[in-house]
Amino acid sequence: MLNEVIFYDTMRQGLWIAVIVSVPILTVALVAGVSIGLVQALTSIQEMTLTFVPKLAAIMIVFWMSMGFMTQTMVSFFQDWIIPLIIGG
Repeated sequence: MLNEVIFYDTMRQGLWIAVIVSVPILTVALVAGVSIGLVQALTSIQEMTLTFVPKLAAIMIVFWMSMGFMTQTMVSFFQDWIIPLIIGG
């Protein structure tokens, strides 16, 4: 019973870290996609690269800006949760 609780608690925490780390990129992708889609609908320009290139550029900029936060979050999860489980197990 105790091993199952530890397993599910670690999985829950890992999934929460995955959500926290992915939120900045997914939010920017959503905002960029909706705004570019709105511009396309208003101007009747239906070019596929018009949606892809700005969205990719926005995602890359946000990824570069939030890389330190993502790395620190994942390293702290590894040091606070995974390593103690390995040492204690």
